[in-house]
Amino acid sequence: MTRVAIIGAGPSGMAQLRAFQSAQARGAEIPEMVCFEKQSDWGGQWNYTWHTGLDEHGEPVHSSMYRYLWSNGPKECLEFADYTFDEHFGRPIGSYPPREVLWDYIKGRVEKANVRQYVRFNTAVRFVSFDETTRLFTVTVQDYEKDRIYTEQFDYVVVASGHFSTPKIPEFPGFEHFGGRILHAHDFRDALEFKDKNVLIVGSSYSAEDIGSQCYKYGAKNIISCYRTAPMGYKWPENWSERPQLTHVDQTHAYFKDGSSTAVDAIILCTGYLHHFPFLEESLRLKTNNILYPLNLYQGVVWEQNPQLFYLGMQDQWYSFNMFDAQAWYARDVMLGRIQLPNLEEMQADTQVWHEQEQTLEDVHAMYKFQGDYIMRLIEQTDYPTFDIEGVRKTFMAWKQHKKENIMTFRDHTYRSLMTGTMAAPHHTTWLQALDDSLEAYLQELAPVQQKVG
Repeated sequence: MTRVAIIGAGPSGMAQLRAFQSAQARGAEIPEMVCFEKQSDWGGQWNYTWHTGLDEHGEPVHSSMYRYLWSNGPKECLEFADYTFDEHFGRPIGSYPPREVLWDYIKGRVEKANVRQYVRFNTAVRFVSFDETTRLFTVTVQDYEKDRIYTEQFDYVVVASGHFSTPKIPEFPGFEHFGGRILHAHDFRDALEFKDKNVLIVGSSYSAEDIGSQCYKYGAKNIISCYRTAPMGYKWPENWSERPQLTHVDQTHAYFKDGSSTAVDAIILCTGYLHHFPFLEESLRLKTNNILYPLNLYQGVVWEQNPQLFYLGMQDQWYSFNMFDAQAWYARDVMLGRIQLPNLEEMQADTQVWHEQEQTLEDVHAMYKFQGDYIMRLIEQTDYPTFDIEGVRKTFMAWKQHKKENIMTFRDHTYRSLMTGTMAAPHHTTWLQALDDSLEAYLQELAPVQQKVG
């Protein structure tokens, strides 16, 4: 029987399992699937752990998730086309659920599909190689429960390990002398740690915006964020300021390119992540920055130098769960022989066109449309349920406007599902006042309060 190895049981790996199960439910004969997951449960980033650095097995901690994280984009933009929020929760919920609520949702789909049986948990992939003669992959893994290392062979490999778990860590002069704490966003776990402290946020990405907001919400004394190219430019609270590039620090102060300085107690590096695949042999490794259309991946999925290898979720992400689905369905249909791939030169030429088109995108509107067009291109080649991608783009635009109006209240807005037409229900507590992010607290019924509806 044909065998498929799936590396990682996060949202992308879960999408691949669901894609094959969907085909099987429609009568298709599917290959033997083995999904290797180094954590003890599935969910990838959404599977929160208090661990930082190394986990209980001495394995680098995968999740960059932190306590009190709420979705920073509308759930309506990431809703599964084949499993809606209405189906999972049985009633409308807010548009910006916290981490545990989203984790419950993504687990619900694969639990319904009964695909957990294909996952080997607490099993880390150590090395993957390919034999040109046999046309088989050799996958070496470490099973922590049985304390053994073993090897198996597969016809196909799907890399679904994500690219937001290996931090990109810059070095600034004086770091070795700084008297406070320095950490990367990957190791940020609890904003309460920074209550009554002066916090420097290095970076101007989504993690900088959100971690700074968390620190504000849970009582940081002052927040200073610094940028390399351009400020985030939101209307910040009085105790949050933006500065240009950090130049150096001493034991107590941070110094910036404009000549200013400020006392800081902690420095949080929101400086991005690396595409890091040390478990793949050189000929199989994707090397790219975080962009919308990497080279060497035909249709953003197929490794052009070896079309038996697939990567899911390796793009910069405006869309997330539904993009992973579109990619997983496409990869599945290549493996099932439903989609015939062109030759190497044609694949590379096609990828180059999309890659160059990305270079011409001038604003976020164009980026939303570009990635939306890419997703629809994939969906049109498979039986994945189509959905209103233009409606998703419009929801993104509304979200962007609400953030511009007030970065601290945008999560209090609600939007309409592009899958069911259901309007989200305003949450019972405004985001700034909702200090308990648990599933139970979020779903409890309380008297509605005044909310902004957009």
